[in-house]
Amino acid sequence: MTLSARLWLWGAVLPACLLGVVLFGADRIFHTALERSLDQALLAQAAIESVSLFDGPNNRPHLHMATSPLVDSVRPFAPEGVLFGPDGHEVMRYPPPVEGAAKEIVHPSHHRDTPELTTVEHSGHRHRQLVVAVKSPEGQPYALKLEASLAQTDASTNTFHTIALVSTLATAALLLLAQGLQGRGLRRRLTALRSHLEAVHAGELEKRLEPDREDDEVSAVHEVLGQATERLQAVRDSRERLLADAAHELRTPLSSMRTRLDLALRRERTSDELKTALAETREEVVRLAELADRLLDTAAATRGPIVREPTDLHSLLNGSVSGTKPLAAQRQVTVVLEGPPAFVVSAHALSIRQAVDNLLSNALKFAPEGTRVAVKLERVGDLVRIAVTDQGSGIPEAEREAIFEPFHRVRGGPPGTGLGLAIVREVARRHGGRAFVAPTPSGAEVVIEFPA
Repeated sequence: MTLSARLWLWGAVLPACLLGVVLFGADRIFHTALERSLDQALLAQAAIESVSLFDGPNNRPHLHMATSPLVDSVRPFAPEGVLFGPDGHEVMRYPPPVEGAAKEIVHPSHHRDTPELTTVEHSGHRHRQLVVAVKSPEGQPYALKLEASLAQTDASTNTFHTIALVSTLATAALLLLAQGLQGRGLRRRLTALRSHLEAVHAGELEKRLEPDREDDEVSAVHEVLGQATERLQAVRDSRERLLADAAHELRTPLSSMRTRLDLALRRERTSDELKTALAETREEVVRLAELADRLLDTAAATRGPIVREPTDLHSLLNGSVSGTKPLAAQRQVTVVLEGPPAFVVSAHALSIRQAVDNLLSNALKFAPEGTRVAVKLERVGDLVRIAVTDQGSGIPEAEREAIFEPFHRVRGGPPGTGLGLAIVREVARRHGGRAFVAPTPSGAEVVIEFPA
């Protein structure tokens, strides 16, 4: 079933049917209430007539409705009244009988003192009838019959039928129109999302969704999908750049190794010359191995979701600082940790340790002998901040963003793979934060910042 058909069914047809059922039930209640009101009017009239039938001169029976001064005013809607004597013949009638009309016979003995209400039909019209047995002061039985037409009640009910039918049909038509327009708009928006997903599936990440002017759940999906597409394109572009840069980085040592081996094989070499060629080749192999390790670290830092657990960052950073002490001692650099103890936050311990190790490794490369490298741990509002500061020559302002790109190296700096800070940035991003170079008067300060 299509979305439009489902909207019409559940948003128009079913509500219209429910409205019809409700109005039909209301019609029954309305009709019953009208008949009950008429019955109460007949009972009230019967109560008045029964207690005053014989209060005339010489206790002669009479109907008060026939002698009321308002008789002409109430005649259009007043009930008909007939009094039957002990023999069952009419004693009197209101309104007066038409000449030649058949006389009715009702025996009082056939009725009880309790009012009897029934619905009868005369000449195609329904009437509500009440019959009750009464006694004269002498104890003679009489029968009082009151009868009122149900024409007004039926007319009111028929009017309600017409209004209910027209209301149901009009409501159904409006609902069908509204749901049709809504379904068309929703189908158009969902079709745009489907087309975009098909393009993404085909690898066309450059396509962009048209702006959605609505403000609902579909527009929220629209926005998230647009952001996800942009993120996918950025990841793809970054991966392509990484592959191109990695190929370029691998080509240089491989070409150098091949050139040295070709020169070594071109003519007879002494053992010292061969040792030199092999030593130089081994240096390139070490460089390739280091580059491969960094590439694996980069892949691990960007693969799969991270699992954040309660982590004591002070203890974690202390382990990282302790691990750099042999290299720091060799370079005559002091590494210190500054921050509160028992600093527990939710984080992925392994990736944070790797990022801090990379920052310390870079800091030790640039720190002059006899200087100090500081690892600072602090909370700034709702953020955790880890900063590694050295007293080296600093990072040029023009390169403070570029150094986080894969294979980027600061000019004049020591050799390296150019992947360490790229891993740092990815670790910070996956923790919902960022990595950046903080401005300092001297030296360099690289910061990892993420929500606590």
